Amino acid sequence: MQHEEFSFKAKNCCTFLPTADDVSGPGEVMLAVMSVLSTEHGGTDAPVLQWLWEYVREEHEVVLLSPYLPVCFAFLTHVLLCAPFLALDALAGVCQRVQLWRISAGSGPPPSLQQWSDCFWRVLYRYLSAVLPATALFQALRSPALPELAPSCWRLFVEVVACFLLFDTLFFLWHLVMHRVPWLYRHVHQLHHQHRIPFALAAQDASSAELLSLLLLALSSAWLVGCHPLSEAFFHLFNSWLAVEDHCGYDLPWALHRLLPCLGGAPFHQAHHIFHSGNYAPYFTHWDHLFGTYRASGQKSRPN
Repeated sequence: MQHEEFSFKAKNCCTFLPTADDVSGPGEVMLAVMSVLSTEHGGTDAPVLQWLWEYVREEHEVVLLSPYLPVCFAFLTHVLLCAPFLALDALAGVCQRVQLWRISAGSGPPPSLQQWSDCFWRVLYRYLSAVLPATALFQALRSPALPELAPSCWRLFVEVVACFLLFDTLFFLWHLVMHRVPWLYRHVHQLHHQHRIPFALAAQDASSAELLSLLLLALSSAWLVGCHPLSEAFFHLFNSWLAVEDHCGYDLPWALHRLLPCLGGAPFHQAHHIFHSGNYAPYFTHWDHLFGTYRASGQKSRPN
């Protein structure tokens, strides 16, 4: 089949669809989609995400460059992502279906509203006293210039995946060290293990030192990958969601680990909280399999 040249018509910088005359079959539809997704950063065709990036730069550049607003946005994002699981915890006491989704359904009632409230104020205090000053310092040191061009969809995808793989590796090593060095466990990590059965908001319920160390790992991952600011923003957003989902206490039918077997999800991380050992990686399971630290949820506890 001889392929005709596609003519893409863009409207409002966000519509990149071939017309009916441009596409004569399913094969050409696939080629059209691949052409859009593989648009190179800085190429002759405007990236699909250019409209979004221009909106962010024009309307929210002050947020990106502010020394204070990013951490406020991160905290609010974390709280909002936790809200659906607060609703599930409230429903678990009256709805049998929701109760069946709880990983530790037989170990007692779900966390109370008082536990959620206490956790909220602890996390807020540590954000204000530790994370906010550290983020302000980082923002003051980083370049204030923002690139004019958005990344291509393919570049954004590759950078976000690379960030997660690198962050997962660094987190695994640091988490393992915190458990193997008694002083680090007592003074840095033990506070996070106050929740034997974690809940969503507890993803950030850790010591100031641990929160700062994880912030450093996330920022370092994005820096080492060389992320476009838009890719970095997506990475931090998805990172917040995965952390919340890992601590939510529910094995939901639509959870991401059910779609991607390479992820451990909430059952994987809750086993770590229950046994206090093993499953040191935050999201992926390959490092724990390779190092022999993988713990299935049915295993018995053993000393660190």
